Amino acid sequence: MQRRESTGYAEPYCIPKAANRLTPNLFVPIQRKMKTRTLTTSAVFALLLLTNRAEAQFSTAPEVMPAEDYHVELGVMFWQPSPDLTLTTGDARVGTVDFVREFVIGKERFNEFRATLKPGRKHKVRFNYLKFRYDEDAVLQRTLTFQNLSFPVAADANANFNWDLYRFGYEWDFISRSHGFVGLLTELKYNKVQADVTASGQVLGQTQNIAASVTQNAPVPTIGATARGYVNQYASITGEFTAFKLERDDFRGTFYDFDIYGAAHFGKYLGAQAGYRSVTVDFLVDSDAGDMKMKGPYFGGFVRF
Repeated sequence: MQRRESTGYAEPYCIPKAANRLTPNLFVPIQRKMKTRTLTTSAVFALLLLTNRAEAQFSTAPEVMPAEDYHVELGVMFWQPSPDLTLTTGDARVGTVDFVREFVIGKERFNEFRATLKPGRKHKVRFNYLKFRYDEDAVLQRTLTFQNLSFPVAADANANFNWDLYRFGYEWDFISRSHGFVGLLTELKYNKVQADVTASGQVLGQTQNIAASVTQNAPVPTIGATARGYVNQYASITGEFTAFKLERDDFRGTFYDFDIYGAAHFGKYLGAQAGYRSVTVDFLVDSDAGDMKMKGPYFGGFVRF
């Protein structure tokens, strides 16, 4: 028997052919596992992709109505309110004049100018100007005392009553959705009231002319809320209310402003609105006091761009 010499290297291990036929293929389970992992990985990526798309769809900020996509709004309203105008000057016991009753002041139409600057979706800067003017003649049915002057009964009298109302405001819509908003509203309402009363009458057989006037400025800060909801793309309903009340020894100020209206939007830039508004002012400045109310329906139009 011949001995095999060792070469110093490990000889490759060979599986006998007979054994090779009897041994199962060890690579088949590995290939199946790789295919399973590939399918699982693909399914996970597909699920993640669909999830990201769904999250992107639901996390996107809601779109606003086309009519709310603006930066400047300008409007003119035509208001014909029922007036209630009372001023007290001088001695409060005898110096109160009800201008509506004494001078038969009725409903008249006034123009209100509105402007809104909208730098952001939730922020608005607002300005309104409303001017009331009454000029009425009447034969006095009783003796009036105004600014400590007496106007005798049966005198031919004239009353000129002017009330300028300025509104400077800021609105923050803390809730803003695609179909409406709810906001906080702060305003400075600046009231300028001027009343002139003149009369001529016979006193001891002589014609006498009497005139008295009063002017008061009453700046009033107010705070309130506003809300708007869209019925559809072309119609909305808005309501707002602001108020202020302060009483001291030498000053009294009460202001209520309620406004509700519906608007029709003719596209993105043009609209019309109709509503009901009530304004109540009660003030005491120095020795002059006023109790004034305006309420009634109005209509108008606006442009946005």
